[in-house]
Amino acid sequence: MSIISNQSINLLERSLDASSLRQKVLSNNIANIDTPNFKRSDVAFEKILQQTLAGETLAGRRTNERHLEIGHVSISDVSPEVYTERNTTLRNDGNNVDIDSEMTSLATNQIQFNALVQQINHHFGLLKYAISEGKR
Repeated sequence: MSIISNQSINLLERSLDASSLRQKVLSNNIANIDTPNFKRSDVAFEKILQQTLAGETLAGRRTNERHLEIGHVSISDVSPEVYTERNTTLRNDGNNVDIDSEMTSLATNQIQFNALVQQINHHFGLLKYAISEGKR
C-alpha cells in the first residue's frame, strides 16, 4: 500500500474517531439539558487537524539521525479534544445547553459521519477492485 493510501486511511480513521466522540458529547449535552449548572461540551478536531496539515507546529532540527524528532506531528498523532464552554449561561439555573443548537450539531455530525463512512468504503472498494483485477 502506498504512503498516500496510508495517509488517507489515517485521516479518515481520525475523522471517524472525532465524529464518534462528538456524537457522544452532544448526546451527553442533550441528556443534561435540565441539569442545573451543567455546562455544554464540544469536540475540537478540525482546527487541530488543519494546523497539523498546514505544518503550523514547532519543529526542531535534527543534526543526527539518532536524535528524536522535536515537534514532528503526523496525522496519526492528531486526536480530538473535548472542551467545556464555561463562559456562557443561557438560563437562570446556570445551564448553557440550547436544544436547537445541539440538535442541529447532532444532525450535522451525523451527515459528516455518513460521508466519512462512504469515503472509506469507496477507498476500500478501489483497493478491492485493484486486487481482484490484478489477479486476472
